[in-house]
Amino acid sequence: MAKEIKYSQKARESILMGVDTLANAVKVTLGPKGRNVILEKSFGSPNITKDGVTVAKEIELENKFEDMG
Repeated sequence: MAKEIKYSQKARESILMGVDTLANAVKVTLGPKGRNVILEKSFGSPNITKDGVTVAKEIELENKFEDMG
């Protein structure tokens, strides 16, 4: 498999898109009125949580550059 390399603005844009995706998923759990999030797993029952760290750890994006963010 060939390596994919991005430089400069394209690399920053890809990483920023990943950061924005993660922030949008985590921000609903913040604060005293934070909402619950359902995390689907490939096996077993879904996990319901209000913990932003757990949500952040479970997110995997298809684009590997966005996933770095």
